[in-house]
Amino acid sequence: MKKHLLFLGAPGAGKGTQADLLCQTNSYLHLSTGELLRKEIEMNTTLGREVKDIINRGELVSDELVLKIVKQNLNKDNKGWILDGYPRNLSQANSLHNVLNEINQPLEVVFYLDIPEEVLIERLLLRGRKDDTEETIRTRVNIFKKTTEPLIQYYEDLSLLEYIDADRDLKTISSDIKQKMA
Repeated sequence: MKKHLLFLGAPGAGKGTQADLLCQTNSYLHLSTGELLRKEIEMNTTLGREVKDIINRGELVSDELVLKIVKQNLNKDNKGWILDGYPRNLSQANSLHNVLNEINQPLEVVFYLDIPEEVLIERLLLRGRKDDTEETIRTRVNIFKKTTEPLIQYYEDLSLLEYIDADRDLKTISSDIKQKMA
């Protein structure tokens, strides 16, 4: 069974939900970059203070810093891991590829949770978060298309990509992912 996984998909495609389910049943690490950054801040580590300062200035956390946090977590003793929300662009993908080879934990499969845009928008609006207006959702989906969609071709070229139809019920999607991990 494959144990070094990456989940790609637009906001609301179900990456986090599917990653959580797999992590519970397989004792994998769920590495969501947003959560990792928040945890560093919460624990008030040197890295966390640096990240907090960057965010407080309204700037984006650099690729190098995000990669450092990801690498730090990958180095922990683990039965496997799932990356969720990282990499977001080709530059990050190349850096990640080098780090994973360096620590001898190369990616084994990339799941692309594919879902129609209108279904995504409906799903995110139902989630009911304050920042989930139709306008902000469409903006996030467009950013995803511009920056993250090139990764689909990148991972396809490396023969790592598996398409998952994410416009189905949770159990069917989960079952599909588990079959493709075998």
